[in-house]
Amino acid sequence: MNVQQLRVFEKAAACRTVTEAAAELGLKQPTVSFHLKKLEESFGVELFRKSAGRLTLTLAGEGLLPYARKIATLVEEAEQLMRDHKEQGRGKLRIGASYTPATYFLPAYLAEFQEHYPQTMPLLTVKQAGEVLGMLAGYELDVAVVSLPDGPVPGLNVIRLADDELKLVLSPRHPLASRRTLSMDELRMQPFLVHEPGSTSRELSERWARDNGLRWNIRMELGAIETIKESVKHGIGIGILPYRSVIKEATEGELAVRDLPGAVPARTISLVSREEDPLVPQASRFIAFMRGKLEV
Repeated sequence: MNVQQLRVFEKAAACRTVTEAAAELGLKQPTVSFHLKKLEESFGVELFRKSAGRLTLTLAGEGLLPYARKIATLVEEAEQLMRDHKEQGRGKLRIGASYTPATYFLPAYLAEFQEHYPQTMPLLTVKQAGEVLGMLAGYELDVAVVSLPDGPVPGLNVIRLADDELKLVLSPRHPLASRRTLSMDELRMQPFLVHEPGSTSRELSERWARDNGLRWNIRMELGAIETIKESVKHGIGIGILPYRSVIKEATEGELAVRDLPGAVPARTISLVSREEDPLVPQASRFIAFMRGKLEV
């Protein structure tokens, strides 16, 4: 077994065909097949099954994959560290972010970070918080900036950067928009537009409704904040959105923003890294930069 074989194995698992893996790696197909065969021989188990030209991981292959990712990532980090010493900080920084931080929080900080470290290239991946944390744990990212409920995350270092409270969002033409404060009783028959399952906003919205005895009427599940905002503007229903995402519309009178009544779960934008690992230099610099800017 060697690192090259593990890299080929990891890429083949992602692509699921030898042809695609060879193209991604810049190798010839026989070379890819050779590395996979040698890896299977070294372990003495079958890692892939091949059917109609497609590769499917065996149980042994599924078990090996996270180790292959970790080893390949550690080798890349070691190589990057040496390049960093040689090239004075040049390199890539793999950042994962959930939708609210990526759109309404990070851009200004990334712009300033690149002014200070022009040789570092941030690569930003935007997904739901749970997916981002999974990618971080799986060594596909160096750091993550995500919206999270309060509380520890096992195996990860969590630095709270800023509050990210949820608000009720209504069309200015909605009958309840004339009221500065709303009660739970006034919301019981209202149609809600909610995030799709899996997002932190959806998790905390459901917790808020449950803790306050609201059996809400969900009219629509939507995957994007901007879609929810536009739907609320057209009077389709009431939204529950991060305040940061609606500041502009609230200021310009396009949306009415009100506090959630009752007990409201806390939510913060957090900077997350793996607990047990030394950080690549780019990640260390980014974390120090963000802590300095936000004094955390």
